[in-house]
Amino acid sequence: MAIQSGKRLTVHVTAQEEESLQMAADISSMALSQFIVQAALEKAEQVIAEESSLVLTRRESVRFLELIEIPRLRNERFLQAQAR
Repeated sequence: MAIQSGKRLTVHVTAQEEESLQMAADISSMALSQFIVQAALEKAEQVIAEESSLVLTRRESVRFLELIEIPRLRNERFLQAQAR
């Protein structure tokens, strides 16, 4: 089975950034590119998870459920819009 190569990304870093990344990769016993990809994926998953969920306080949760469960009073404008 042939190993399929992934896409190539190019990043520009300062010498100090490269040194820090390489040191961290060495400590982790990983190749530099492997370390960078793993770190970037972890951060990407964190950002996606944070944007995909909503955290409410207990008070906010109770209020949210109240608003869902209690039907809103239907005013005249609502009834007119509903009739259209």
